[in-house]
Amino acid sequence: MLFVSDAMAAGEAAAAGGMEGFLVQVVPLIVIFAVFWFFLIRPQQKRQKEHAKMCEGLTKGDEVMTMGGISGRIEGVDDQSISLQVAAVDGKPVIIRMQRAAVQMVLPKGSIKF
Repeated sequence: MLFVSDAMAAGEAAAAGGMEGFLVQVVPLIVIFAVFWFFLIRPQQKRQKEHAKMCEGLTKGDEVMTMGGISGRIEGVDDQSISLQVAAVDGKPVIIRMQRAAVQMVLPKGSIKF
C-alpha cells in the first residue's frame, strides 16, 4: 500500500501542472507562426500589392522590363495585356503582346534606345 499512495500523489502533481505543460507546448508554436508571418508572409503580400499597383499604372510610353528580361516601350495598353515595342528593324517597330503581370519593373525614361 505504501507504493500506491506515492503513485496517487504523483498523479495529482501531474494533473496540477497540466495547464503549464499545455502552455509550454503551445507558446513556441505561436511564436514560430508570428516569426513566419512578420518575416515571410507579410513582406510577400506587400510585394504582391506593390506589383499589382505597378501593373495597373502602366501607360503608353512607359519603358519596362519583363520577368523574362525583355525590355521595351509600351505602345498600347488593354485590360489584361500590353503591346511592347522591343526593337526597330529598317525603321519599322517590332511589337509583341504580353500580359501586364509579366512586367517586372518600370525603367527610367530614356533608358531604351532603338
